[in-house]
Amino acid sequence: MIRLFRILICVLLLVLPVFGTAAPLARPAVWDWGEFQAQLQQAKGIGVTAVSTDVWWGKVEAAGDQQFDWSYYDRVSDAIIQAGLKWVPIFSFHQCGGNVGDSCDIPLPNWVWGEVGGGFPEELKYQSEQGNLSSEVIALWADDRAARQYREFVRSFAEHFGPKAGQIEEINISAGPSGELRYPSYNQHDGFNYPARGFLQAYSNPALADFIAFAESKYGTLENLNAAWNTQLAGWGQVRPPSDANGFFGRKDYLNIPYGRDFTEWYNGALVEHGRFMIELVTAALHNNFPGIPLGIKIPGVHWQMVSPDIPRSAEVSAGLIPTHIDLFSDATGHGYAPIIDMVQACASEERPVVLHFTCLEMDNNPDYPQYSQAKDLVFWVARGAADRGVAIMGENALSGGLTNDHGWDNIDNALRWSSYVGLTTLRIGDLSLANGLGYGRYQKLINDFQP
Repeated sequence: MIRLFRILICVLLLVLPVFGTAAPLARPAVWDWGEFQAQLQQAKGIGVTAVSTDVWWGKVEAAGDQQFDWSYYDRVSDAIIQAGLKWVPIFSFHQCGGNVGDSCDIPLPNWVWGEVGGGFPEELKYQSEQGNLSSEVIALWADDRAARQYREFVRSFAEHFGPKAGQIEEINISAGPSGELRYPSYNQHDGFNYPARGFLQAYSNPALADFIAFAESKYGTLENLNAAWNTQLAGWGQVRPPSDANGFFGRKDYLNIPYGRDFTEWYNGALVEHGRFMIELVTAALHNNFPGIPLGIKIPGVHWQMVSPDIPRSAEVSAGLIPTHIDLFSDATGHGYAPIIDMVQACASEERPVVLHFTCLEMDNNPDYPQYSQAKDLVFWVARGAADRGVAIMGENALSGGLTNDHGWDNIDNALRWSSYVGLTTLRIGDLSLANGLGYGRYQKLINDFQP
């Protein structure tokens, strides 16, 4: 099997260190173009096929609505192409900053909250069970309101970079925080501390309205709903997400009672439909540009709390990755990931393939307190679910530190050798240069082993 090997240069390429959490960027910053070009040549020399970069919405359209500035990405893409590598741009509709590994501050364009929010910017944001609002991405319940902005960004990109179509290997779509299809359940705005379960993000007014609509559609009448949930609600307006999320998880309501399973079905279903919305929007906006070039969408390896005796699979549920109305222990359901994988399969076509990306290939199982992790098993479960549905899947390491030891590379090798991953994206480019001999040597060996 021919596999694809990429490097994600991500934020380390795009920004200089920023002093203060809200400091503006003074200038774009490949800090040393000569060094960057040397690293690209080293990557090409060991068989890397492409380099992936975030293309930040908050940088390109910072000056105002439809005021696009692609000049920085002209230079970045030129350097990659001149090194004999393909480019994988990421339509990064999320902020940079506030997540693990972020060393920058690129918020969404400031004008977006007024332009799209129409005087109610809070309705564009996720609201957590703690009452906190997240500004790092537009919430999925505002997809219809944000669609024009996403569409204009994609069309402008297509017009500007169309001449480079032959040098683009894939176009990735950011569908949530950190560019991943998930809720911001384990992010800075809620003060998350690993390995907690994370926080539900379903408490904004648009989210509440959507949950009510789901319940009405499923049950038709309050009598039916009350019978199913064993409640005595007097009106549809009393349908609410868990008022005591800690109890909801601690009592295992999310697993064991109809209300809990219904809530997670809706919560996951809304996320899945957002993924579908983003893929279909980008497909339509690209139109006939970049023919045959695949789209990519990423989900994270949320591997902690998987085998917790008290709150099993709770971190994945909080992130919206899995529902609990299906069997979470069956290969037939992808151990809970079938709804997402099925969506990717349904969106793909011969004209526009769609690739699923999944992280944490370098990690071990760590089933003991406090992690309760099944990371290695999860890597194989998702890959098998993708293979069973004919979905192409690429792997990625979750943390750059995982490439600083042989054991992490051994896990990656094992995943590529024994599951359906068709390639690997590694982060970051500095960890894989000659200056870091272990990463450079192991990646070279990996490519030599898997490329004919």
